Amino acid sequence: MEIQVVTEGERTLLYHLLQKYLYEMTRFYADDVDGEGNYPYPYFGDYFSDPDRRAYLLRVEGKAAGFALLNRHSALGREVDWAMAEFCVLPRYRREGLGLEAARRLFALHPGRWEVKYTTANLAAQRLWNRAASGYGPKKYPLPEGEKALAFVVGAKGEGI
Repeated sequence: MEIQVVTEGERTLLYHLLQKYLYEMTRFYADDVDGEGNYPYPYFGDYFSDPDRRAYLLRVEGKAAGFALLNRHSALGREVDWAMAEFCVLPRYRREGLGLEAARRLFALHPGRWEVKYTTANLAAQRLWNRAASGYGPKKYPLPEGEKALAFVVGAKGEGI
């Protein structure tokens, strides 16, 4: 598995993957499509211009297998170095450990104060994030509308502090 920064030339690919992910998330959130049949994501363009955002593609044997979008927005109103805004492993690549490996590698790539938010209705996401953050002593915080946030610190060499 490779984790690669999304280039401007891969912008359309990321957008299409994001749309599939947002559609899948309608199982948990009551989001509607816009007039063109797409799920609005107002910050999409910012991932190509804002230095406080990162967009990554997950690839297996050169094929797109998912993506991760990172930013510095705290759901808890705290100072964070990184927050997982969106994370997706395509269905074909699930249950193979790819998500856990990708999450841990992304944490190691970006040491500092982290937050990961998820809806408790998404049991797979809940398991993934609790396992991925377990080595960093995460604190769990309830949020409105059945969501939770994990807050933790990843050290300079990937170890928990």
